[in-house]
Amino acid sequence: MTAPVLPATSYLDPTVLARIGNLELLARTVVEGFINGLHRSPLLGASTDFAEHRAYMPGDDIRRIDWRLFARSDRHYVKEYEADTNTNFNVILDVSPSMRYGASPEDGRPSKLTYACYLAACLTYFSSLQRDRVSLATIDHDIVDYVPPSAKHLQLILHTLDRVDRQGRDAKVAPGRSTLLAPLRKLSETLRRRSLVVLISDFYEDPDQVIDALGHVRGRGNDMIVFHLLDPRELDFSFSDASNFIDMETGDKMPVIPEYLRQQYRDLVRAHTATLARRMAESRADYTVFDTSKPLDRALFSFLAARQRFNRVR
Repeated sequence: MTAPVLPATSYLDPTVLARIGNLELLARTVVEGFINGLHRSPLLGASTDFAEHRAYMPGDDIRRIDWRLFARSDRHYVKEYEADTNTNFNVILDVSPSMRYGASPEDGRPSKLTYACYLAACLTYFSSLQRDRVSLATIDHDIVDYVPPSAKHLQLILHTLDRVDRQGRDAKVAPGRSTLLAPLRKLSETLRRRSLVVLISDFYEDPDQVIDALGHVRGRGNDMIVFHLLDPRELDFSFSDASNFIDMETGDKMPVIPEYLRQQYRDLVRAHTATLARRMAESRADYTVFDTSKPLDRALFSFLAARQRFNRVR
């Protein structure tokens, strides 16, 4: 299947991505477009373990051309290398009810869960290109789905993410507030070798409880990248009409006049994210907040930069 031709400025826009439909096609479109946009950034790197040759393509670094092979064949070939660390790359995706918030049929904006699935698919696709062993766990009160690490599990992960996204659009709210502690404690037992772990969540939980939960994963020597996803309305509380607000985790209703609570709400959100950022830094986890109306490029750049830092430490 041929990737659709998208405007250069929009191939990372979540509202455009929502129209693609096929998650594998979406991930390939985003990652290949993103990599081309890097102009062969040194963040992509190369290791010392030779894997194979491939034909030279315009834009490839000429320093990677095998000149000895050129002398024998009169053709330009580029050396491909195994990933530096042959990492176990694990995505942990929060699929709790609050992650379903944000879908807007009027402007085509996806929910936090759909955005998270896009992001997880792109990161897994990219890591698979790096020859990492890729893994996925979806969590709520417990582990919902688990795909163990393997270099051959990309298709299975993409299929799982597609199912998660479709189910999330139709699912009904089940009473009870989700927590990260129980599923992360269980998942920590599956991380038998040092891994790179990406956690994607909206973190509607007390920061102390979040850090305690992450400690089970981080404490085993794993590197952690944390993506905190929030809908723009959760960041600025740009509602105008008085109405009943419903807790998507518990189903509880609360009458609210936004005009009276807007500033207090914004202050609480800023305090919450600032506390998480400080505590994550103390735990040596890489933490970033993302507005789900924004393109994916910032998330991918953050991932690449964090991965590069972790590889240097190793």
